[in-house]
Amino acid sequence: MTTFSVEELPVPDRIEDDDAADFIETIEVRNSIEAASYGTNELTMTAAETLPYWLDREHSPRRLFGVRLDGRIVGRAYYEKSVAEGDQVAWSAVEVLPGFRGRGIGTAMADTVEQLARDDARARLLVYVVSPDGPGERLTAATGFGSVPLQNPEVRFLLARGYTLEQVERGSRLALPIDPDLLHGWVAAASARSGPDYAVHSWAGRVPERWREDMATMYTRMSTDAPSAGLAEPEDPWTAQRVSDDDDRHEANPRTLLTAVVEHVPSGHLVGYTSLSVPPETDRAASQEDTLVLREHRGHRLGMLLKVANLDILQRERPGHPSVTTFNAEENRHMLQVNEDVGFVPIGYEGAWRKPLS
Repeated sequence: MTTFSVEELPVPDRIEDDDAADFIETIEVRNSIEAASYGTNELTMTAAETLPYWLDREHSPRRLFGVRLDGRIVGRAYYEKSVAEGDQVAWSAVEVLPGFRGRGIGTAMADTVEQLARDDARARLLVYVVSPDGPGERLTAATGFGSVPLQNPEVRFLLARGYTLEQVERGSRLALPIDPDLLHGWVAAASARSGPDYAVHSWAGRVPERWREDMATMYTRMSTDAPSAGLAEPEDPWTAQRVSDDDDRHEANPRTLLTAVVEHVPSGHLVGYTSLSVPPETDRAASQEDTLVLREHRGHRLGMLLKVANLDILQRERPGHPSVTTFNAEENRHMLQVNEDVGFVPIGYEGAWRKPLS
C-alpha cells in the first residue's frame, strides 16, 4: 500500500525565491500531463510564465497542494474561489503523473479541494480536464456540442464523484508562418467588411492608459459574454486600476502579450480585443488568449479582423514561432469558424465539468 499525504505548498512571490522549488516542480507535473494528453509539448509553460497568474491574491486567490513520493512531487491540485460578494463558485484541478495513478492520490487530492469548497460554502465546483481520444461509447456535453470517451479513466473518475459534463472545449493549432499575401488579403477583406466605423489599434505589453477603462469593461464582459453552458460562471468585475495592477504583475513574465483592439470610431470606445501570449524563445508556440467582440457590435466581421490583424503583427514583429495554439467551446461555432478559416486544426479536447455542493 502506498503511503502519502496531501500537503499545501507555498506560492512564491518571485521565481528566484528560496521557497519556489515546490511551485516549479508542480508546473513540471502540469507540463508532463499536458504533453502526454495532447501529444505535443507546445502547451508547455515555464514556472516564471505561470507565476503572475497565481499572484492576484485579491481577486482570484489560489491554494496549491501536492503529493510527494520518495521526495518527488507526483501529483498537484489547486483550489481557486470567486471573491465577489454573493458568488458561490470555486474552481479546482487535480493532476497525477501517469506512472503514479491508481494509488488513491487523485482521490485524496480531490477530497481535499472539494472539502475546501464546502468549508467556503461554495454551491458548485468547476473543473477543466483534458480527455484524450479513445474507443467505444462517448459522453456528450450538456450543450449538445462535443463529447469525450466514456471509458476514459478521468471521465469515469469524475462521473463517480458526481460531476456533470457541461461543455467541451477544442484545442487547436495554427501552423506558422502564414503566407504574407494571404494574411494581408484577409486583413483587407475583414476591414472592408467592418467598414469605416471601426478602426484597429495594437500594442505590446501594458494597456495604454487611455484604453484602461474600456479594457476593464471588455475583461468584465469576457466573463459574461463567452459561452459557458451550464457552468454558470460568475461575473468577474474589472476596473481600470485592476487592469493596471495586472500589468504590474506581468512585468516579470518572460512572455509578451500582443493585443489588437477595435475602436468604434463614432463613440470613441473599444468594442473588441484579442491577445497573443508570445514566449521569448522563437522555437516555442505562441498562445491565442481571449478574443471578444461586444454583443452589440457583432455581425461586422470584427472577430476575423482582430484575429488576422494580430497574427500579422506577430509575424512582422516576432517572427519565427512555429505555431499558435488556442481553445474554444465547441458550441462557439462562430469563433471556431473564424479559426478554421484561418487554418487552425484540432489537437485535442477537454471537458468542463460541474459538481453541485449544496
